[in-house]
Amino acid sequence: MNHGHTYREQVDARGAGRAVLTHLSERFGHATPAEWQERIERGQVTLDGASTSAAALLFAGQWLCWSRPPWEEPPVPLDAAVLHEDALLLAVAKPRGLPTMPGGGLYLEHTLLAVVRRRAPEASPMHRLGRDTSGVVLFARTAAAAGVVQAAFRARRVGKVYRALCAGHPVADHFTVDAPIGEVPHALLGTVHAASPGGRASRSHVTVLERRGGEPASALVEVAIETGRPHQIRIHLAFAGHPLVGDPLFGAGGLPLPGTRALPGDPGYLLHAQRLELDHPVGGARLVIECPPPPALRTA
Repeated sequence: MNHGHTYREQVDARGAGRAVLTHLSERFGHATPAEWQERIERGQVTLDGASTSAAALLFAGQWLCWSRPPWEEPPVPLDAAVLHEDALLLAVAKPRGLPTMPGGGLYLEHTLLAVVRRRAPEASPMHRLGRDTSGVVLFARTAAAAGVVQAAFRARRVGKVYRALCAGHPVADHFTVDAPIGEVPHALLGTVHAASPGGRASRSHVTVLERRGGEPASALVEVAIETGRPHQIRIHLAFAGHPLVGDPLFGAGGLPLPGTRALPGDPGYLLHAQRLELDHPVGGARLVIECPPPPALRTA
């Protein structure tokens, strides 16, 4: 059981014009509309610091706040080995199944952020991995270091190399995927990131390490990404005709599978952040942080 949490949300264009009850029920599905109604009537939901009603309409810029009582979070692995540590940076190995950040109404203290902050309360994540993705996650320990690292990410001066198990046998040993990634319709979320002609420029370089037999046939690949779009590797390999083995969401063309109700965080695939390279915020020496892949993503 965690300690509960007080949520503060600034209403944006998506929430503007909606009733408080409708917005909370649809955005935070861990409670039923009847439960939200009861919380509102008890004064546990405030709008700009004052009690509100279920029918009150939201306006962009308002602050919607509510306190959630303690709840039992799903079990996840809570170990995170330290890969690098100094006064400015902390890099850890995120296990598969552990969310990087709170989200979805399920996870708060069962997250990598909570695990790391028990060791370094000042640490802030510089990027994130999907819940079912393992490997290197970098944290900054000061605001100054965070600014330098974030600028390096924006300027694409950070090297990111992953390993994945994809379906089928790619014909080429080396190939590049540069399909743009943007939002497309999703039955449950409204939209989800996927291959989209009008999306943002994205590029992944794929190297086949090993072609494997079995049913179905698969390939162990290394993927270096120039950009860091949401679910980029899953989308790009699916776009190339080789979706990750076990991926419940992305299929041919880098789009959600027809009729799927899978969410981006749903498990099943094998993806590992193996290496992160960047210039250290002080001195500029090139820092290479590596995390050995799990057995299923190692070459024979």
